[in-house]
Amino acid sequence: MQMHQSTIDPQEVAKFEAMAAEWWDPNGKFKPLHMLNPTRLDYITSQIAAEFGRDLSQDKPFEGLRLLDIGCGGGLLSEPMARLGATVVGADAAERNIPVAQVHAEQAGLDIDYRFTTAEDLAAAGERFDIVLNMEVVEHVADPQAYLNACQTLLKAGGLMICSTINRNPKSYMVAIVGAEVVMRWLPKGTHEWKKFITPDELFALIETAGLRPVDRKGFVFNPALWKWSLSDRDLSVNYVTASIKPE
Repeated sequence: MQMHQSTIDPQEVAKFEAMAAEWWDPNGKFKPLHMLNPTRLDYITSQIAAEFGRDLSQDKPFEGLRLLDIGCGGGLLSEPMARLGATVVGADAAERNIPVAQVHAEQAGLDIDYRFTTAEDLAAAGERFDIVLNMEVVEHVADPQAYLNACQTLLKAGGLMICSTINRNPKSYMVAIVGAEVVMRWLPKGTHEWKKFITPDELFALIETAGLRPVDRKGFVFNPALWKWSLSDRDLSVNYVTASIKPE
């Protein structure tokens, strides 16, 4: 397979390849994502429903929508999107993630098109989607602007991109690196590089430069007393998520 790896950081890919077999262990190395996933899904489903006029009380509200989960990992988001009726392509630059995702989807009786590929390759092949889920990826690529440009190309006119990442400030260093990697040991040391984190204003500028129109942003906030995540309109200090539209 020919790979356009202009934005792929091989060291970042290697980190996730080493953890591939643990994707579906709720108490393993991806425990933070398992804990965050219900809150991520609440945001994603509400944004898709609002943008495409879908009723979430229906059995398969996303039927007829083609969705790309870029950086899909083991399929933690691809699977619920498929259950909601979307036609899902899950793509990842870490080759070992793909068979893990394929086996799990097969066991769950889900038809998901998982591919070892990149955003650039998909864009070059003429693939187009109604929705691009771009979750916790942009802080791991070598060139965020080029990567987001590829994501914009992958969207149909009127399409929706959901993009989440980590803010860059002293609090995010303490929480996402010292807290998650050193104190709680939720993630292996070195999973994140603080200098690659992106502030909300920086991300909005990158998204706009790529030709998309930002329409929303929220914070993902962890409450250690309740041991749960929630969405916040105001607190974007560590984890946050954005929604943007490709103009018609």
